[in-house]
Amino acid sequence: MVIVIDPQIAGISGDMLLCSLVDLGADKNKIIDGIKKSEKFLSNSTIKKIDFEKIQKHGIESLQLILEINEDGHERKGSEIKNAIIDSSKQIHFSEKANSFAKSCIDTLILSESKIHGISEESVHFHEASSIDTLVDIIGITIALEDLGLFDEKIVCLPVAVGGGSVTFSHGTMSNPASAILEIFKNSNLMITGNDANEELTTPTGACILVNLVHESVKYYPSMKVESIGYGAGQKDFESFSNVLKIIRGSENNFKIDSVKILETNVDDISGEILGNLIEKIMQKGARDVSIYNGITKKGRPTNLVSIICTDDTLDKIVDTLVLETGTLGIRISDSNRFTVPRSSHQVSLSLNGNTFDVNYKQSSFKGKVDFKIEFDDLKKISNIIDKSIKETDALLRKKIEQLEMNNDNS
Repeated sequence: MVIVIDPQIAGISGDMLLCSLVDLGADKNKIIDGIKKSEKFLSNSTIKKIDFEKIQKHGIESLQLILEINEDGHERKGSEIKNAIIDSSKQIHFSEKANSFAKSCIDTLILSESKIHGISEESVHFHEASSIDTLVDIIGITIALEDLGLFDEKIVCLPVAVGGGSVTFSHGTMSNPASAILEIFKNSNLMITGNDANEELTTPTGACILVNLVHESVKYYPSMKVESIGYGAGQKDFESFSNVLKIIRGSENNFKIDSVKILETNVDDISGEILGNLIEKIMQKGARDVSIYNGITKKGRPTNLVSIICTDDTLDKIVDTLVLETGTLGIRISDSNRFTVPRSSHQVSLSLNGNTFDVNYKQSSFKGKVDFKIEFDDLKKISNIIDKSIKETDALLRKKIEQLEMNNDNS
């Protein structure tokens, strides 16, 4: 199964995520009961009413949290909310995964404030996040995730809309996204994106929950069969879009989708030796693959098209190498989606012709058919040692690996 969180238009807040999980099928009575048990662990705060109701949000039927509270004060130490979450987790008897998740969420929130203000985590005071809302969101979402069994599912997230313009809060006015949001997303695997909403679309609580929940950031929906959808409404209304968070649950097909960069350049004035060396150098810089094609360009001039597949993190190094090694004056760069068959890496120790070798191979599975491919460097080394051709060596090793796999299946 795969869970897709889609905050690319309306962003995310704690209550939006909670509502989308309830709309997805989480037991709202169990959530409300757990939240009410947590209320006693936070002083000077009481919940007068809590419920979920269906509303129309810019034409989209979605679920909204109805929360009425009484509170004294507008400031609270971060440690107070953390202790309330820890005590609530014990009271509700969270699993180890759920307990770790809830604690990580509040720790992330406290740490972001600590780094922004240059103070110890013990000294952090919340202002906007001081309300019992924060406790409601984290505890409610943890109960919902556990009820739906999502801690054991793959969770991916599309780019997170943060809005634009400026925001005004306890520390004054600053550009949006505010420092807390940026600090939370820093060094996470999530992508953020601004838009013309001119308001904060993603709250610190929503951001903290995302960075502790999501396994992978994706630019596009994965190839999947949709089974259920949850719509969680935010409190604000916007003219141009529905302030709604979508969560989609479904089953992935046998392919994995990711995004890669394609680099291309034409070179017509370098030798084959330089091209051969270029391939080796670019692969050392982290390229996924390099191809060189013969062609004809303007005025009937022969050329070599160099095409490279790489990822964002290796792009700059590869571009530098390509320019320095070829002298090219321009490189075309494009994004490309890629379907890959799931595979896993294995290493086994095998005896052949009186010698023992460590053999590495990749195993893939597609529509019930399992196949594997031995690493060529290992084939080359072993074939030289036993003085047999690559083809013969491959056949001998495959037979031994197949026998080993069969024995493992029967054991």
